[in-house]
Amino acid sequence: MSGQRHSGYGTGREALLAATVHVVARKGLRGLTFRAVAEQAGVNNTLVVHHFGKRDALIEAALEWSVQQSIGLSRLEALPATEDEFCRSILSLIEDNPDIQIFQYEMILESRRRPELAGPVQQLYDSYIQALSDGLERIGFGGQEGAARAAFAALDGLVLQLLAGANAKGVEAAIRYLWAALGGRVNNPAVNAG
Repeated sequence: MSGQRHSGYGTGREALLAATVHVVARKGLRGLTFRAVAEQAGVNNTLVVHHFGKRDALIEAALEWSVQQSIGLSRLEALPATEDEFCRSILSLIEDNPDIQIFQYEMILESRRRPELAGPVQQLYDSYIQALSDGLERIGFGGQEGAARAAFAALDGLVLQLLAGANAKGVEAAIRYLWAALGGRVNNPAVNAG
């Protein structure tokens, strides 16, 4: 599939960003070339150069685009009001769009080798945490310092486990536990005993 064109991208800048995410998810950052993106999007590689100029500009734009897509698809800002909807939104994000998350993890790891990506990767985390904080506030779970960061760290790890092929039922149970914990419905015997 990696050499095939993806006709669902559409045209223009967004199509090139989606193609970039796909190429990196399939070939890693070392496989990212203007030619590979153009081939994936079904356009001439001069269009990629026209829109982005440099490879690093393409990478940063694709990272920002992928975060916006992921936040929207997972419904973090407009957090679902029920445990089932929350669980389904996270699980379907991975089932329906694994390339977005794979791309982001590639960028996170690459930022350790390329310091110029540290800023965009930090913005990735800030965007997710702010979206989740807004979503938690909207459904009445907000207000606790660090809650959104801790919840996102848990979700981030669970998404990575799903991508790595972990037991989906176990991950689903953990997502449901997280939902309950955010709402304060998890009983901790050590806390209650005191």
